Amino acid sequence: MTITWLGHACFMLESGGCRIILDPCKGVPGVPNTCGEAQAVFCSHDHFDHCYTDEIRISDSPVFPFAVREVESFHDDAQGEKRGRNTIRVITAEDTTVVHLGDLGHILSPEQVNAIGTCDVLLLPVGGTYTLNAAEARQVAEQLAPRLICPMHYRRGEMGFDVLQTVDEFTSQFAADCTYSIDSNHLALTEDVLREGGIAVLTL
Repeated sequence: MTITWLGHACFMLESGGCRIILDPCKGVPGVPNTCGEAQAVFCSHDHFDHCYTDEIRISDSPVFPFAVREVESFHDDAQGEKRGRNTIRVITAEDTTVVHLGDLGHILSPEQVNAIGTCDVLLLPVGGTYTLNAAEARQVAEQLAPRLICPMHYRRGEMGFDVLQTVDEFTSQFAADCTYSIDSNHLALTEDVLREGGIAVLTL
């Protein structure tokens, strides 16, 4: 399986010639509106920066290799009273499980951790304001114990909303050798990559 970061909280997962897109966005500074072709699109909630499907073409595929489960959560730390609900997606293909947390805004309950289960790759919001902040994101990472973390929903240079924290505020909580930057927005989830683990910061 491969993952491609399209900016903000949007990722494309590919396996067996099939594509799914998670949280397509528009209107995010420094991030192009999501467009392209896929066999399925999943949105964690209905805010404009997570549910822009107008420029995505849905096409059929004879095989859909992804198993997708949903775990309900909230967009805030007040049971959804501030920003509503958020859907976590647990996606498995090729014996690898990717967990996309959407705009998670709270520490997970034990029941949610159990429902998510094994996590190989965690797509983790770290920017605060609308989601987990850097410190909270670390707590959630510790709850789920992924082999690999890909931060998302943060500010970096001209990219992202001004009110968000930078990715460095998240990665600085870990030993320097835990984090590596990739000069690409694309990553093949090989066994070598998963065995190395750590925090992979993708680049648009």
